[in-house]
Amino acid sequence: MSLLVKTLLTGVTLYAALVAALAFFQHSLVFPRHMVSAPPSLPAQAERLRISTPDGAELHGVRIPGSDPSRPILLGFPGNAWNAEAMALFLHQVSPTQTVVVFHYRGYAPSTGTPSAQALMSDAIAIHDTLGASVTALGFSIGSGVAAHLAAMRDLEQVVLVTPFDSLAQVAADSLPYLPVRWLFRHEMAAAKALARNGSPVTLIIADRDEVIPAKRSDALALALPQARVIHLNAGHNDIYNQPEFVPALRRALR
Repeated sequence: MSLLVKTLLTGVTLYAALVAALAFFQHSLVFPRHMVSAPPSLPAQAERLRISTPDGAELHGVRIPGSDPSRPILLGFPGNAWNAEAMALFLHQVSPTQTVVVFHYRGYAPSTGTPSAQALMSDAIAIHDTLGASVTALGFSIGSGVAAHLAAMRDLEQVVLVTPFDSLAQVAADSLPYLPVRWLFRHEMAAAKALARNGSPVTLIIADRDEVIPAKRSDALALALPQARVIHLNAGHNDIYNQPEFVPALRRALR
């Protein structure tokens, strides 16, 4: 066997092993439950919530009442490594007049079950339908896909998406351009298609230096939604929350 043939066979074997590893590990890459930090201390008025889903999962969440019950509830969907209670506390600090509700994604302790894109999107509808009031949905990172799906299925006061994307499968494909990601990816969230069916006002807050969700994916979503209000910040995916312009931009969106 010639050296060229051996080299080609080795390359094919390594490529196949890489594809197999991607297929095997994609669940833990999309839903890195081990990276979620411990919950913060919550205000004394915070309430624990629990919902049982039709397929037997138990979803645990938190509700922090606001000072003005006439304002829409803020229903938050965090990033895939962000503790739900930390997001609830953050949103309460951003808009203390509004009641905040955030649930741990299924499979993220103390919620039970196994996370998947379809499960998270279905759970969002179940959570929304227990609230019995007008709702503003806020989705951060992967949570923007969940919020977008909810907006397609339910009437919302408004939708605010931070570091959003048009398609989660396309984000994965752009990150690994030499692998057949679109054939293997099992957790699509087609945010652009979902929001095309949405009738609520949409605000997009885009990090122009986003190293996790490329700005071109956020820009593609903005292009697909010409009616959306778009706010660009000179920030990365994670340091956007430390930018002095971020919280004022979020408050403007909520007003």
